[in-house]
Amino acid sequence: MSEKEVLEILGESVALGESKEVSFNVAKLHTQSNIDVPVIIERSKTPGPTVLITAGIHGDEVNGVEIVRQIIAKGINKPKKGTIICIPVINVFGFIHMDREFPDGRDLNRVFPGGKSGSLASRVAHKLITEIVPHADLILDYHTGGADRFNAAQIRISPGEKVLDDLAAYFGAPFVLYSKNLRKSFRNTCYKLGIPILLFEGGKSFYIDTTITNTGVNGAKRVLHHLGMLKNRYKVSKPKKKCVFINESRWIRANYSGMFRASVKINQHVNKNDVIGHITDPFGKFNHFVKASNDGYIFNVNESPIVYQGDALFHISTKIKGK
Repeated sequence: MSEKEVLEILGESVALGESKEVSFNVAKLHTQSNIDVPVIIERSKTPGPTVLITAGIHGDEVNGVEIVRQIIAKGINKPKKGTIICIPVINVFGFIHMDREFPDGRDLNRVFPGGKSGSLASRVAHKLITEIVPHADLILDYHTGGADRFNAAQIRISPGEKVLDDLAAYFGAPFVLYSKNLRKSFRNTCYKLGIPILLFEGGKSFYIDTTITNTGVNGAKRVLHHLGMLKNRYKVSKPKKKCVFINESRWIRANYSGMFRASVKINQHVNKNDVIGHITDPFGKFNHFVKASNDGYIFNVNESPIVYQGDALFHISTKIKGK
C-alpha cells in the first residue's frame, strides 16, 4: 500500500503532513442553504496506507457516530504514517431528523453505487463511491442495531476472505459474523471495487452504549496499530476474550403476542432448551417460556417490552468456525 504526496479529494489538495477538513456537499435545503458533511483528513509526513472511517449511513444509528467522534476527539485519527479520513455522519439528513432514511424515503445502504442523476440518496452514494472511496486501502464502517434490537459488538464480513478474517481478528470484537454482501449495499460496492471493509455492528438505534462505544474505539486502535499507523502514545489492550467466528445463525421468534422480558444477557452462551425469556399477558393469566432452539451464543436481543407473534426475539449462533 502506498499513497501520493498530494491527495486530491473533493476538489481540495491535502499534502503529506497536513490536516484539513473538507466539505462533502450533499445537497441544498429548500431555502438554498448548502448541506455539507465535514470530512476530516489527517495525513502523516510518512507515506503509508489510507484508512477511511465512516458512520451514520443510517441517521438513527448514533452509537456509530459517537465511536467516530471519539476517534477524532482523542486524536486517534492522527496517524504515525499514512492517511486517515473520517466521515462521522454520512446521512446528515437522517441524523438531523433522527430518521433512518433520507428525505426521499430511501435507505442509503440499499442504493449503492448510486448515480449522479438519480434520487437524492443515490446521488450521495454516487459521490461517496466516486470521490472518496477510491482513495481508501481499508474501510471501517460503523453501524448500530435497528429499532429495539440490541446487537452485541460484532464485525460482519463475507466468508472466504482471509484478509478480512485477519483484520477482524485484530479488531477484537466479541463476535465475527459471516454474512453475504447485500445487493446495492455500501459493503457490497466496496467489495466489487476490491477495497476491504470491516462493518461493525453494536447496540441499538437512538442509544449510546458505553461498552459498545469502547469496543468500537479499541477495535479501530488495534487495526491501526496492526497497520503501523497508531502513534506510540496510545495504549493498545488485548480483547478480554477471543473472537467467536459465527458461520451460521438463526432468529428465535415469538410464538405468542404479549409482554416480553429476556432472561439472558447479550454475549451469553446458552444450551438447547434453556429458558431465555418470558412472554406474558397484562392480566397475569399467561406465562410462556421462550427456550433456546440450540446450543449457541446470544448476540442480539429484542429489548421491546411488547412483542407480536412472529417478532424476532433473539439472534443465536448455530454453527461456530472450527466446531
